[in-house]
Amino acid sequence: MNSNSLSEPGGKVRLYVEAALGARVEPSAQAAHYLLHVMRAKQGDGIQLFNGRDGEWLARIDEVTRRSCVLVCERQTEAQAETPDIWLVFAPIKKTPGDYVAQKATELGVRALQPVYTHRTIARRVNLERMTANAIEASEQSGRLTIPDVRAPLDLDKLLASWPHERKLLFCDEAGDAPPIRDALAQAQDGPWAVLTGPEGGFDDGERAMIRALPSVVPVTLGRRILRADTAALAALAVWQALRGDWAPLPVRGRALT
Repeated sequence: MNSNSLSEPGGKVRLYVEAALGARVEPSAQAAHYLLHVMRAKQGDGIQLFNGRDGEWLARIDEVTRRSCVLVCERQTEAQAETPDIWLVFAPIKKTPGDYVAQKATELGVRALQPVYTHRTIARRVNLERMTANAIEASEQSGRLTIPDVRAPLDLDKLLASWPHERKLLFCDEAGDAPPIRDALAQAQDGPWAVLTGPEGGFDDGERAMIRALPSVVPVTLGRRILRADTAALAALAVWQALRGDWAPLPVRGRALT
């Protein structure tokens, strides 16, 4: 959860809630504890709310008790907007870099986080609850109006067998003959995409052949240097956002709708 000051009149703390926005919101016990006992919130303090559906709203804290409160929505400050249609498909890695990938991929605007098991994947336990918490916190901090869809892990062969044909798969293939990512994306068409990165040891030859056989695959290289798995995922997402995504001038945030 975002830890900015609650005392500012614009409601600088952003909080994700699941309830509909526009009237009264009863936050979860965890969210209420955070506001009242971690942030020391008081009745009348402002807060920004979003739920992934109704845009962003300025709300005020009301009806405070020891363990709960009510949030009263005052006005919508930003209309709902979608992130670009980009997924991150990645082999799970160790806990700390894994947390980092979930957080930073969320900041970079991914719609879905899809772990995939490969032959060389070392981290075989994926804590989806922890990944979701990291994604929510990063959404609150970064100002996005949605949270990514955090999906259960799949084996690589099962993922590829059910891959939607209309979604291009940007395959970060550091062991084969592939064009630079900039060149490949500059010539690509718009539409739904996904970035695929492997484990610390990379994909084996059989997996590479299976991935490259997919009709929608776009193999690319990320340059001469050997990148860590977490670095490769975020670098590929950043390049995609710069060339095919929403890294364009945006209107000033925080202006109330009329």
